[in-house]
Amino acid sequence: MVPADGIAAAVPRLSGRPRLTGEDTVRYTAVALFAAFLYLFVLYPLAQVMWRSLLANDGRFVGLANYQRYFGTPAIAASITNSLFVSLLSRAITITLAFLYAYAVTRTTMPCRGLFRVVAMLPLFAPSLVQALSFIYVFGNNGIVTRTTGVNVGIYGPKGIVMAEVFSCFPHALLILVAALSATDARLYDAARALGASPLKTFVTVTLPGVKYGLVSAGFVVFTLVVTDFGAPKAIGGKFSVMATEIYNQVSGQQNFTMGATVSVVLLVPALVAFVVDRRIQRRQYALVTSAVRPFIPRRRPLVDAAMLAYCALVALAISAMCLAVLVYSLVVRWPYNFTPTLRHYTFDTVGGYTPLLNSVGVAAVTALLGTVLSFAGGYLVEKCRTVASGPLYLLAMLPVSIPGMVLGLAYIFAFNAPGSVLNRLYGTLAILVISNVVHYFTVGFLTATAALKQMDREFEDVSASLRVPFYRTFWRVTVPIALPSIVSISMYFFLNAMVTLSAVIFLVAPGTELAAVAVLLMDDAGDSAQAAAMSVLIVGIGLAVRFAYWLVMRDVIARTQAWRSGSSAFSV
Repeated sequence: MVPADGIAAAVPRLSGRPRLTGEDTVRYTAVALFAAFLYLFVLYPLAQVMWRSLLANDGRFVGLANYQRYFGTPAIAASITNSLFVSLLSRAITITLAFLYAYAVTRTTMPCRGLFRVVAMLPLFAPSLVQALSFIYVFGNNGIVTRTTGVNVGIYGPKGIVMAEVFSCFPHALLILVAALSATDARLYDAARALGASPLKTFVTVTLPGVKYGLVSAGFVVFTLVVTDFGAPKAIGGKFSVMATEIYNQVSGQQNFTMGATVSVVLLVPALVAFVVDRRIQRRQYALVTSAVRPFIPRRRPLVDAAMLAYCALVALAISAMCLAVLVYSLVVRWPYNFTPTLRHYTFDTVGGYTPLLNSVGVAAVTALLGTVLSFAGGYLVEKCRTVASGPLYLLAMLPVSIPGMVLGLAYIFAFNAPGSVLNRLYGTLAILVISNVVHYFTVGFLTATAALKQMDREFEDVSASLRVPFYRTFWRVTVPIALPSIVSISMYFFLNAMVTLSAVIFLVAPGTELAAVAVLLMDDAGDSAQAAAMSVLIVGIGLAVRFAYWLVMRDVIARTQAWRSGSSAFSV
């Protein structure tokens, strides 16, 4: 017989806290670093704006007095109703135009559908400020149409803001609606025809219900873009004040940072409400594409095809004309009086030469690299490395999409320009511009990464764990190669948006760190509209060149890393 205490000593202890392994240490350290990033550059600056709105200019706590003053001053409070008015009107017009265009390129057999898609994307490659300037060049007091016809349409004010915003937001809505209209099942339309439904009834009972969530998403995206935009209202709004320009006027014009913080908090409300409502509606979306789906192939309908071709040609012509106006403006001596060709406007003597453009390219490149690493690694930590912090980290990662760029820039002033702050040395450098861009566009990259990671079976991590392969090695050797197309797409998204952003960096640029989009604003304010147009042309040109380069890279990446998706791979039988 073995004594009981001897048996107890021989059997290993099964209870108690498990010992922390080296792999666990790496995992928890990575999660802690990701949490620190979100706290330091998202939550903490936002809290500073909210706190500053409760203080007087001398630092005294005044509670809601600033809000009472804001809503009690008619000239300032009018910016709320003005913002809502132009946002709702722009949303209605944009969604209508984009839906017809998306329907034409996905549901008809009209020719040149690929070309129409490319032309519709051109506004993506320029700041919203440039869209407004193009309308001024064409319909302004000295615009080409005004000078040649003698008809002044009164472009300055809400009319001009709505036109510029529709032009700027059109491709954003189009991308969402094209995706929604492409995800359909031909069997629904076959059933409708078998039941004798007319084309109009089929459209109302099949097409519209199938894309209702896409319409809702596109509507909220357009509303958020317009209500938070600064460039277009600043250039073409005149005396028509919106919340974004009111923040700029309070901070830059009057140095009233407390009122700027107050307006910023008010501006957060519609953006946050739009995001929350959109997310709740998206949760109710059901799957339209199943394993038994049959692709929808448009049938030839001569009258509908001809009508849609005429409509798309008209829209594409308008987009091309606005882009061409900016190009011609930059290449002639004096628009619209002297059309002698010249390149003198490309000297940029107002803003110190090409430094802002080079700064933008450098900042965009670093933003693409850092943003891609942080968003994809963060998505992996939340989606694959399940910890108690996954839920809160996911919510924090969603927060930046609802923070307007102007609010984020002002928040960084309060957080990083404070005396004695450890991070004060970041202020006034290109580094703070990179960080603001990464945070401003972080949510879209994060959601793209998590969507790609959700498509990968958990079995990869389970098999690696059973073979005692560390998770970070599986991440580098398995996860990254499979998700490489999504990673390339994320980096392109960060680069292109960093090239055209204005609102997120307008408060953070310092002498020597000006960016191209800010330079366009400064040159236009100084009366050098031709140089502003020239800088805009270069921004668009770089964006198009980088987009083409990304397309080449993506084609090579898919060929090298996604062969397993095709039936012609080496493993096919």
